[in-house]
This record gives sequence, C-alpha cells and structure tokens, in this order.
Amino acid sequence: MRKLKITLALLILIGSSSCDDFLSEKPDNRTEIDTADKIAEVLVNAYPQMSYFDIAETMSDNVFDSGMASTLPKNEQNYNWLIQTEANDIDTQAYYWDACYNAIAHANTALKAIEDLGNTADLQGQKGEALLARAYSHFMLVSLWSQRYNPATAATDLGIPYVTEPETKLVANYKRNTVAEVFDFIQKDIEEGLPIVTNSYSQPKFHFNKDAAKAFASRFYLIRGNWDRVLELTADLGSKPVGKLRNYLKYESIAVNEQRVAYASSDEPTNLLIGSPNSIIQRSSNQSRFYLSGDRYQEIFSPNESLFGKQWYYNFYSSNSSITVFLPKFYEYFKYTNVSAGIGEPYTAEVLLSNDEFFLNRIEAHVMKNQFAEATAELQYFLSTRTLNYNPATDILTEEDILDFYPVVADQFTPFYTITAEQTSFINALTETRRRDFVHEGMRWFDVKRFNIVVNHQTYNKPDNILVKDDKRRALQIPLHASTTGVELNPR
Repeated sequence: MRKLKITLALLILIGSSSCDDFLSEKPDNRTEIDTADKIAEVLVNAYPQMSYFDIAETMSDNVFDSGMASTLPKNEQNYNWLIQTEANDIDTQAYYWDACYNAIAHANTALKAIEDLGNTADLQGQKGEALLARAYSHFMLVSLWSQRYNPATAATDLGIPYVTEPETKLVANYKRNTVAEVFDFIQKDIEEGLPIVTNSYSQPKFHFNKDAAKAFASRFYLIRGNWDRVLELTADLGSKPVGKLRNYLKYESIAVNEQRVAYASSDEPTNLLIGSPNSIIQRSSNQSRFYLSGDRYQEIFSPNESLFGKQWYYNFYSSNSSITVFLPKFYEYFKYTNVSAGIGEPYTAEVLLSNDEFFLNRIEAHVMKNQFAEATAELQYFLSTRTLNYNPATDILTEEDILDFYPVVADQFTPFYTITAEQTSFINALTETRRRDFVHEGMRWFDVKRFNIVVNHQTYNKPDNILVKDDKRRALQIPLHASTTGVELNPR
C-alpha cells in the first residue's frame, strides 16, 4: 500500500500542477518564474504527459490480429501504419506530438528563467534536468516522426523542429531541422546536462537523475553508433549488476494489480525514470484487436525461444477469454474531476528508462567492439534473471551457443554500419531479448527502425501488410494541425 500511495500521490501532483496550463496563457499574462521553487514547478511538466507505448508497440512485430470482433480506430491505424485520424484523442499520435512539444516548452521556460537569474551555481542541477528533458522529448519526436538515423543521409533527411527558445506566441510556426541537425542538438544538450544533473529530489526517479541521464545518453549513443561512449556511460553497472535488474521472481507471489503497481514503483531498483502520463494503456488488452494475441504470443515467449530451453519468468494473464494476453505492467489511476458525473482523467505510471535497458545497451556495445566474451557473460547474467529454474552450474552460455541458436539470415538486420556474421547473431539475440523484456512498452519498434527489420502484419480475410526495408511509413506522418502551421509533411 505504501508503494501505491507514493505512485498515486505523484500522479495527482502531475495531473493537477498549476503550471500545466502555463502555455495556454498569453505570454504577457504568465506568472514570472523568478525563484528556484517556481522553476522546479515548471520542470514537473518538462516530461511528456502522454504515452507513446501503445503507438510504437502496435506498429511492431510484437502485435498480431487477435480476431477480436471490434477495435478502436487508432489501434487499426497504428497496426497498418496509416495516417492517423486527427482525433487528438488520448494515446494517439497527435496527442503525443503535442505532449512532447509542451514538455519542451516547459524545459525552455525553465532554462530561460535560470539564465535570467544569473545561471548561478545553486540552479545548475535544475539546468541539467531541463537540458536532458528537452533532449529527451526531441529524441522521442525524431525517433517516431523521422526516418532512422543514418549519417549518410541525415543531412538531407527530414527531422523535426528543434525548439530552444521559450514560446512567445500561442501558436508558433516552425520549420523542420534535418535529422543530422536534430541529433547534433540532442547531443549538445545531453553533454551539457550530464555533468550537472543531480539526485537532489524528494522523489528522484520522477526526474532526470544521474543514472537516468546516463541511461538515456547510452540509448542515444547506441543509435548514433558510438560504442566507446556507451561503454563509458555504463561502466558503473559492471559485468554483473546484482540487485540492479528487475527481479521477476518476486512477482510470482503477488496478485495481478499488485504486480501492476510494483512494475513502475519508485522502490523498484531497475526503474530509473518514471513518467505518469494521461493514458488508458492498461485497457489496451481488452480494447485492442491488434495486440499480443493468445494464440500467437508463444512465438515470442515459448521455452523454445530460450537459450537455456527453459520457461521464462514472465507471467501472462488473459483478456477477453484468452483472445489477448498481457503482462501486468500498467496500473491506471482515475482522477475524478466530477465524482457524481463520473468524469475525470486516467493516469498510468510508466517506466521510461531502466537499468534493464541500460545493461542491454552495454552488452550491444561489447558486441560492436568485438568483445564477445564480455557480451556472452553479461547476456548470460541478464537471461539468468529472467529464466525459471535457472541453474548456474549447468545453464552456461557460450559464444557457440549464440551463433548456433541465432544463425545468420541474409539482410535480416541492415543498420547503417557494417556488421559481421558473428555480430549479426549476437544482435539477433539482443533484439529478441529486448522485445520480450519490454513487451507492451514500444521498445521493439525502435529496434525495427534502426535495424531496418521487415514487419509482416496479417489481418484475417485481408492481404498481408508488409513494412519493407526503408518503407516511408516507418516515419509517422506529421499531425494535421502541425502541418497547417507550416511543419512539412513526410513523403508517402
């Protein structure tokens, strides 16, 4: 109950912050941000208050046609990589686009206030948080609305507008930067923010603390192909981060709703950055036809897909008479604004950055540095924490095991950099590990994009819909309301 109270209290804080409406005020009417406390209040909203999880997950190959009788329009549109109807509804593409730019505007407001107050030493922690928050939202935008990062084409590929100044108009017109420019801006913000970010918060996991900042930076540099920087950032984890990864064994003895709360709890050691977006993602398994289906989830989670040939610790539960299945990762808190009318807003705690991802980034960097012994040992440790009845005496992973289990398939993975046959097998092992560990959280989509993985979405009584390599649909279409204010559309 203590964990539940902490989570719900933070959801209420985020849902009712007085700064949430800050950007809806005319610039001349806004409250002056002239103290550290006021800056802190602005920074509460420097994180996207909406969720991308359902959008990204549904576009990936983690999702199937369950055969459910009906579904929400956004679910079918995401599954088929269609231009999404401009409903601006909860958990839609336009909703998340707006949420990211709203968060960026709050980060920029905080940075301007810090500058106006003399950029003093006591404000450096807040400056670091604002810079990293700004970088994060732009990173999520370019990851979803642009083609994958490729240095050979990044100078001409359409990125997203990178906004570095506070809003001075209620409706501003912006031009798109190139992908190269966006990545350079992100890197600049990360490198400036990393040395000065702090852990000085009453609830540090709801802010860009030191470990969360390094985890985010490692994700960025992994995509950019700077393996040395990833290894440098992950050095403190070491080769065996005992007690820092998610302990799935403890979930075995608690009820489903308790698992939902525990997954995104601030007490969970692996969780580094937690968001509390306005989202109904907990309802997705009941409302979405295109989801992890009951008759096909074993294609990903079967013991046959384990390097040790054993069951996983992942506990699935069924929805809709087993038509769909889910892992209990999301707990929805419904904040009533009018109890008698039953009106309110749903909020869901989500893990945005974790030691689990951080450690897998480290392993991938080892692979790309041809450090296969280190990668093998660290992958064995990671998998041991996910494997039922793991026996350290007999469940020993070797490089040969990985090469045999994941044979090379020509052109399965085509990143912008060259990978050897041995690296390809290890990358396959890591991407399969990630797709299982972050199921429902959208992470698989980012591997689909950066490795140019082909996705085949099947629908009953319809032809297969195949997302081929370099398909233009890999970049979401710019929301209609943004394109009408001058943001160039993606080619189709």
